[in-house]
Amino acid sequence: MEIVKKDQNPAEDRSDAPIFYGGKVEGRSIVGGGMSTYFNFNQVTFYNGSKNYFHEHTSDQILFGLSGKGYVVNETETVEFEAGDTAVIPAGEKHWHGAQDGQDFSHISLTHPTSETTVYPD
Repeated sequence: MEIVKKDQNPAEDRSDAPIFYGGKVEGRSIVGGGMSTYFNFNQVTFYNGSKNYFHEHTSDQILFGLSGKGYVVNETETVEFEAGDTAVIPAGEKHWHGAQDGQDFSHISLTHPTSETTVYPD
């Protein structure tokens, strides 16, 4: 068994990553770096309306809302998302997620460690 304490892995500014736009985005790796054969587990916080571009993953992605108000969007549906909500996004589904304008939004992201992401910027 391995325990990851709540502040063990510091949040990192990821605003400049090519997947994000619109403002500050922080990410915190909770379970990654080979800790698990089956899961990558990250916290992502979008500040003041920041979002990510349409993208897809080669594994399923599960998002769990922690705080604030955001969106999870695919090519046919826009869903308002908040603390306690869960989205299951199948591998290969084009989607984006992020904070509503004027809001902050934080979620947990769960993917497979071998998952690759393809980004579709505007």
